[in-house]
Amino acid sequence: MSLSIRNQIAGTVTAVTTGEAMATVRVRLAGGQDITAAITADAVKELGLAEGSEVKALVKSTEVALATAPVDGISIRNQIAGTVTEVATGGAMGSVKVSVEGGELTAAVTKDAVDALGLAAGSSVVALIKSTEISLAAV
Repeated sequence: MSLSIRNQIAGTVTAVTTGEAMATVRVRLAGGQDITAAITADAVKELGLAEGSEVKALVKSTEVALATAPVDGISIRNQIAGTVTEVATGGAMGSVKVSVEGGELTAAVTKDAVDALGLAAGSSVVALIKSTEISLAAV
């Protein structure tokens, strides 16, 4: 199956906490970073997810925000440090490729954000991703 989601990073499930309807799944990415995905309890069962399961974390580029440093005082726990490798902007939007340990992320942000943050190849950034915006695929 081919997907339009460009952000696909391999990892291993390290913990699953299941509630009545939703679950949080902690994943150690190939580069060593930990992220959390919030998915339905049904999805955990259907995918057979358990500690040690190999997965791919999938995130649409429109769901990746960028900051120039880690952010405190925010509910977004998934903060992945990286380096900008490419910036392409149009009239209103920009596409920013970020190299992270174990892979690459693409963020779709406004051109104004690119300019305000001074994003260019070589810039250090932190990718911010809400746990509810991370999907998991069993490998």
